[in-house]
Amino acid sequence: RRPRVGKTHAAAPSAPTAKTDPAIDTLCDTLREMEARGTRGTLTLPGGVRVPVGNLHKVFWPAPGLTKGDLVRFNLRMSAYLLPGVTDRPLVMKRFPNGIDGKSFYQHRAPDQLPDGVRVAMVRESPDRPTTGVPYLIGGTLQTLVYMAQLAVISQDPWFSRVPHIEQADIVALDLDPMPDTPFTRVLEVARWLHDELERLGTPCVPKTSGSSGLHIHIPLPPGTPYDAGLIFCQILATVVASRHPKAATVERMVKKRPPDVVYIDYLQNIYGKTLAAAYSARASTFAGVSTPLTWDEVHDGLKSGLAPQDFTMQSIFKRVRVVGDLWARLRTSTPADLRAAFRYVD
Repeated sequence: RRPRVGKTHAAAPSAPTAKTDPAIDTLCDTLREMEARGTRGTLTLPGGVRVPVGNLHKVFWPAPGLTKGDLVRFNLRMSAYLLPGVTDRPLVMKRFPNGIDGKSFYQHRAPDQLPDGVRVAMVRESPDRPTTGVPYLIGGTLQTLVYMAQLAVISQDPWFSRVPHIEQADIVALDLDPMPDTPFTRVLEVARWLHDELERLGTPCVPKTSGSSGLHIHIPLPPGTPYDAGLIFCQILATVVASRHPKAATVERMVKKRPPDVVYIDYLQNIYGKTLAAAYSARASTFAGVSTPLTWDEVHDGLKSGLAPQDFTMQSIFKRVRVVGDLWARLRTSTPADLRAAFRYVD
């Protein structure tokens, strides 16, 4: 029996947690002063790179009263955890210039004028089109995190592949997306069933909250994996679980055809060019959620412990990582999945 983790949803530290960076603390203090004055200014980051910031007082999350300045400070303070998951990955920007209650829009193409140290690469948006590509922001630097927050980009949404090997996915994910009437306990049930199947296949996987109402399950892939191979692997898993538990899970793409209280297992996020929120990323949810890595004990014990998405926010994440360390590091250190294991379902 898995041990119960209790209401704090904490586990033993997976690794020593990095100490607070004095340089980051100083930057956060500077931001608070600028926000209090309501002025624009320039942040000088470690290494001397300067990034302009402004409108820090603008409220982005009305319910908890968090501002654009809070987002910049969050990205700075979480950078040691955020950056490994987005390094070398193209980023799709969803911008919220007036906060989560205002109009938002997607932007793929990087702006023409960029601060120093913000990396851009030409990325083909379709593997079948022999073009030079589109300039994308590429994750991996502190200045990019700050710059994207200045552009009112709340979530870090990376591709499943890295430059220069952009056509080879190194991770895949199962996105558990509940219908509006679906309780989170059902999301946990579906995640447990998927975990059981993955364990039978000997496939490593790491769960995290979406930062909104769902869960994501990520799987590391071996080098050189084509996108289609990872997609088919996830399609098989999703279809198996949905067929065994049709009252709780579905792979039906059309929302109007889904029952009102099921969990959609979205495997199509693994298509070339699609994105999913990075681990430790802030999200545009009403409670200022953070896409937070979990232990499988937390998922399996979640019905008893009362696990809920609202437990993992921009305010609470710092205490959590001090206790549990970087749970997402397991994704980078695990043996990649053997996709041939899925053949057992078609024998």
